[in-house]
Amino acid sequence: MVAAGRDPSGAERVQDWTGIVSVAAGSVHVAANTGRAHSVALRSDGSVAAVGWNTHGQCDVAGWSGVSAIAAGWRRTVGVREDGTVLAVGRRDEGACDVSAWRGIVDAACGDWHTVGLTADGTARATGNNTRGQGAVGGWRDLVAVDAGHLHTVGLTSTGRVLIAGDTGDGRHAVSGWADVVAISTGSHHVLGLRADGRVLVAGDSTPGRAEAETWDDVVDLAAGPQHSLALRADGSVLAAGDDAWGQMDVGEWVVTTR
Repeated sequence: MVAAGRDPSGAERVQDWTGIVSVAAGSVHVAANTGRAHSVALRSDGSVAAVGWNTHGQCDVAGWSGVSAIAAGWRRTVGVREDGTVLAVGRRDEGACDVSAWRGIVDAACGDWHTVGLTADGTARATGNNTRGQGAVGGWRDLVAVDAGHLHTVGLTSTGRVLIAGDTGDGRHAVSGWADVVAISTGSHHVLGLRADGRVLVAGDSTPGRAEAETWDDVVDLAAGPQHSLALRADGSVLAAGDDAWGQMDVGEWVVTTR
């Protein structure tokens, strides 16, 4: 495992982790009063590891087993189990951890104060803060992926269309016009879309590094941080654009291999 960036709570201390198949970073929130984050990893045996800020118990995942997918939000960690049930630890004030009754879930995403689940039948569920309607996903169908940001939720359909609920300001509404998208990721206030031709779409007019990210090509996967964007190219190199206040874009020497 490698990590870029500095965190006062030690969220970057993942060098000793092994057997990892998936990772998540719980740092969606960009308000100046946070300054802390946590990192979560899914091991090949279905167990989960976490490190970093743990004031709300968001790193208390040592007893989890049979997990097939993970997600991390601000002060919260979510795990989807192989049987379709969902685990959650962390801040419970807004109801974003109220997932114990969910069934048939295959993936999940965490926004700042809400959690979204993708079901096996291509629908979505949401819980937590719904101030801007970010939880209004009950009518979505034919989904293959979901993600959540500050006060918005996005979904990708099997036909390559992107849906959005919640705060669509700052140009985020543009995702409704995207086509031929094969992957999505969202930060606090921007949305990334990977097209089938390896090019990247960006929605969020004030997104740091937007112009640079829109020039990327030959991309096979992507991820959005709070105010920065990352992309994995077919040759294993990693691209980064946007806010680098904590050194989170120091990935120029990385070469990522897939198994």
